[in-house]
Amino acid sequence: MHVLVVHDYGPLGKVLLEKLRDTHLHISPLLVSDPASADLNALENWIPEDTDLIVNALWLADPEVAEQDPEGIHKAAFSLPVAMAEYARERGIALFQLSSCYVFDGRKQSGYITSNPGQPVNELGNWQWECEQALRSLLPRHIILRTGWSLSRFIRKIRANTSSVQVLTLPGRCRGQPVTVKDLARVMAAVILQLDCGAEVWGTYQYAGAEEINLYELGLAIAGLPGIPEDLKVVDDMPEWGHLEPANTTMICTKIRNTFGIKQIPWRSGLVEELARVKDVESHHAEEPAAP
Repeated sequence: MHVLVVHDYGPLGKVLLEKLRDTHLHISPLLVSDPASADLNALENWIPEDTDLIVNALWLADPEVAEQDPEGIHKAAFSLPVAMAEYARERGIALFQLSSCYVFDGRKQSGYITSNPGQPVNELGNWQWECEQALRSLLPRHIILRTGWSLSRFIRKIRANTSSVQVLTLPGRCRGQPVTVKDLARVMAAVILQLDCGAEVWGTYQYAGAEEINLYELGLAIAGLPGIPEDLKVVDDMPEWGHLEPANTTMICTKIRNTFGIKQIPWRSGLVEELARVKDVESHHAEEPAAP
């Protein structure tokens, strides 16, 4: 099977490509450095004719970034994947698309299942939900994978705040399940390999790390890591960006386990490695020459 992995400069694409290149699959990377400015009319120039599966590894998991660039998130989270789905439909190609827990409004008291309808409360969730619905009508041979919180996002947030303040505010009212880059790449690769074996199990799935936690407690867990200033104080309160976070983003992940045999891994087991990955990315960016 020829798999085209669409990725950006984020760590998920790199880790997923490394994992897939260790398999027997024919893997081609497609770097989309700026999805917001991608030429959607040039897909035939990007996608090899013999592609069997397009894997969209552009992981959009930060609602704050989305609110700052509504037009950009519309194109990255909706227009680009829908264009790829239309292209794939005409040529008999399947599509693997990432979504997130932000398609839900957080009002449900228990965990969300895959069949629960989306009622997003932010720009990111809105366009991801619109994308999900479009893919279901456009392309029968699709996998939609909703993810939990990006653990890297909150590690970056805490590291950014430690340089300017000693008090970090995180909302204890918001609960969910983080997921690490390495774990998500593991799950995606496992699904792709089973699709290569001929599994006709198209549809919507959910994955997040084991253990539900609230954002205040997550902040405490990250603040206790080596390298985080010991005098950082985490406070349970509502920050400016808190309105973008649904109160409940926990997801039931039994469908992906029952279908693909993929079990949830505790996100805490990958906490130190995720911190190291964030530091490596930050160091790389710091070493890049300034644009003229």
